[in-house]
Amino acid sequence: MALFSFFAGWISYLLICLLGLIFITFLCFCLYIKYIHLKYDHIPGPPRDSFVFGHLTTIQREMSNDRIVHDKFLEWAETYGPVYRINCMHVVMLFVTCPDTTKEVLMSPKYPKAPLVYKRLFNLFGQRFLGSGLVTAQNHDEWYKQRRIMDPAFSSLYLRGQMGAFNERAEKLMDKLADMADTNTAANMQHMFDCVTLDVITKVTVTSCYPQIPTLHLHFILHFIKLHLFEYLTLYPKNKKFINEVKKSCQLLRSTGRQWINERKMAVQNGEDVPKDILTQILKTAGKEENIANDDEELMLDNFVTFFISFFYSILFVSVSDLSRVRQEVDDVIGMKQEISFDDLGKMTYLSQVLKETLRLYPTAPGTSRFIPNNIVINGIPIPAGVSFVFNSYVCGRLDKFFEDPLKFDPERFHPDAAKPYYCYYPFSLGPRSCLGQSFAQMEAKVVMAKLLQRFDFSLLPGQSFDILDTGSLRPKSGVVCNIRHRGQTPAD
Repeated sequence: MALFSFFAGWISYLLICLLGLIFITFLCFCLYIKYIHLKYDHIPGPPRDSFVFGHLTTIQREMSNDRIVHDKFLEWAETYGPVYRINCMHVVMLFVTCPDTTKEVLMSPKYPKAPLVYKRLFNLFGQRFLGSGLVTAQNHDEWYKQRRIMDPAFSSLYLRGQMGAFNERAEKLMDKLADMADTNTAANMQHMFDCVTLDVITKVTVTSCYPQIPTLHLHFILHFIKLHLFEYLTLYPKNKKFINEVKKSCQLLRSTGRQWINERKMAVQNGEDVPKDILTQILKTAGKEENIANDDEELMLDNFVTFFISFFYSILFVSVSDLSRVRQEVDDVIGMKQEISFDDLGKMTYLSQVLKETLRLYPTAPGTSRFIPNNIVINGIPIPAGVSFVFNSYVCGRLDKFFEDPLKFDPERFHPDAAKPYYCYYPFSLGPRSCLGQSFAQMEAKVVMAKLLQRFDFSLLPGQSFDILDTGSLRPKSGVVCNIRHRGQTPAD
């Protein structure tokens, strides 16, 4: 009995010490949060939901209600001005829409990618995701080495020579759509565009990639990235199934990419006749590099995943007048010919305007972030060093101080004679870390859209996911599934 009392006393003492240690740790954490508040609370921002969690409750509520969280960021930008503060526990992020600061930070190499965001994209829930690829690389030398390997494959001269591949792969997509039109089968345009993009990069046929590769749509990508950035959300039981699906998708994507890269690498080394595509060019350039590290294959896979999730587009839904005008331009430039030339792309100026306006409203990526290592001033507000800036292209593209009647789809904003947006339009980011594949993306989009408009009529499936806003503009929410008809064919045919 005495021995039991002795051990019970010691256990009670240890529990009290443990609880005391937890309390002291929590108290120190709260004091640090208070220090952060004192350091940054002079910056405008919405009221915090709580002292400890900051604005996380609001962000979680937006996602739980299936709303676009960037619409909340837009609302706050309209309320609090060109720089406002968001608290996530002990972390502060500053959302910046000031064009002068955007120019200063994004155009300069001295502001690195924010570790808060990009380090967390190395993996998702223990599965390697973007790794240390071009988008996420923190070290400048590491990034520059990769960029040097990738640049030749995405140069204007090389891409101009790839017009045959763009046309060939787009034709395969048109054949697939023609079959779907003949059989009155609804087309998931988002998925189809994903596949033709991957097809151009790797020369894998649209048919073969369609059932094998997981389609990581924009809302899907953004949702699991948000879950990963705000890790406490992963504790919710309802998210467990989704997280497992994400891990399986990442595993499948990387294993498929590894197989294709290794097969192409062996073919190149054996002197076999291989397609002169982007993948081959990258492998040849990498082979000329000195001091190739053992993990270069993983870096190549990182960039494979990055390209796959980056190069996809929402099908364009514009007003009847806009659709008629862009279709007329396509008819005037390419007529009935199947082969679109590089010079043809330059002549389709209104299609370029439509694409730019689409990216203004629905950017491929919502923005980018940078770490600020030095003190800076924005609109007279002093910003202490050691904070991350978030530049949100979705928000800037919808602010009426930059674009009149911003929710109206108006390609005339990007007319060649119109005033150019001053550092408030950056769907491919800006500066030295801007998207390597932006020329590729725009060329592919113009080829595919020109052929689509040349040959087909399309309409949303009844009950599909577009909201009509008060302004009459459209906002896609959950994919783009269409009825496809041969051009001139009526729905009753």
